Amino acid sequence: MAIAMKADKREQATRGELRQLRLQGKIPGVIYGKQIKENAAISVDGKELQALLRSHPNAIIDVSVASGGKKSVMVADVQRDPLSRQVLHVDFHQINMNENVKANVRVATEGDSQGVREGGILQMILHELEIQCLPSSIPDAITVDVGSLLVGESLLVHDIKLPEGIEVLTDSEQVVVTILAPQKELTEEEAEAAAVESAEAEARSEEELLEGVKKS
Repeated sequence: MAIAMKADKREQATRGELRQLRLQGKIPGVIYGKQIKENAAISVDGKELQALLRSHPNAIIDVSVASGGKKSVMVADVQRDPLSRQVLHVDFHQINMNENVKANVRVATEGDSQGVREGGILQMILHELEIQCLPSSIPDAITVDVGSLLVGESLLVHDIKLPEGIEVLTDSEQVVVTILAPQKELTEEEAEAAAVESAEAEARSEEELLEGVKKS
């Protein structure tokens, strides 16, 4: 089901004018596609866009532009401030619901791994997959069952069972998740450092998912 979003037309503006637009809670953007002769300059509500990027970065969006009609689009690119990570600009790609598109979809795990029960550590190696399918078939996440994994075993991309109509473009030999052997007991400082490293890796993965979404 498509998500409705309203957009306002805007003129090409200077940096100062774009800054003022953002101070008003708006995010400048463009809509482009095969059926659009010239990129359409628009602005959308910043909070609405942020919520969309957090929850459904690959959603089909019905953008309604005043006097410009409704267009089915997907987020193609997001530009962020390198320090604050605030969204500065967004590109929307107009899509054809009957043509395949590419998308990066996060990987989620399910199941109680026997290897973890025996003291092993589950480590996610690949946090997202690049897929190709019809827009209406893009899942919010691809779930992999790790219940049968033992210590030292891994699950590769080609091991994942996908719904009909979805093609994985990521290298089929890449490791998605692995069960590491039990580690020696860490000191308090080592445990804290490991937790910080894990949190940073998770943050980088989330940013890549939101910013690196590319459509064909």
